[in-house]
Amino acid sequence: MPVRSASAVWKGDLKGGNGTMKLGSGAYEGKYSFGSRFEQDPGTNPEELIAAAHAGCFSMALSGALGKAGFSPASISTTARASLEITDAGAAITKIALTTEANVPGIDDATFQEHAAGAKANCPVSKALAGTQITLEASLVG
Repeated sequence: MPVRSASAVWKGDLKGGNGTMKLGSGAYEGKYSFGSRFEQDPGTNPEELIAAAHAGCFSMALSGALGKAGFSPASISTTARASLEITDAGAAITKIALTTEANVPGIDDATFQEHAAGAKANCPVSKALAGTQITLEASLVG
């Protein structure tokens, strides 16, 4: 199996410094700072990239599970919201909320919900984030 990589460079102190993160594939490179992570300044942050990875992983896992069960999804759209909070132990990602909408011809809601819950539990990113509360709101559309 392939090993994926990303890199980050940080220059300066925590509040006044800044950095860049980039994917090993070259598909993305972006700036980040204290302000883009803990406030609303422009730029990216590690939590946003984790949320993107989780949304992508979940959508693929759900598609795979549905396909294995004989359903062919027309589309799956997932948003992940990673909550960064300051706790007694320091900064922590305390929750990731997944919201997905899928167009899956021929499936009933109960069967869809079963596969969505399975994808939430079994996608590799969910497994990597097992210490974080992960919620799911899944709905059929179309």
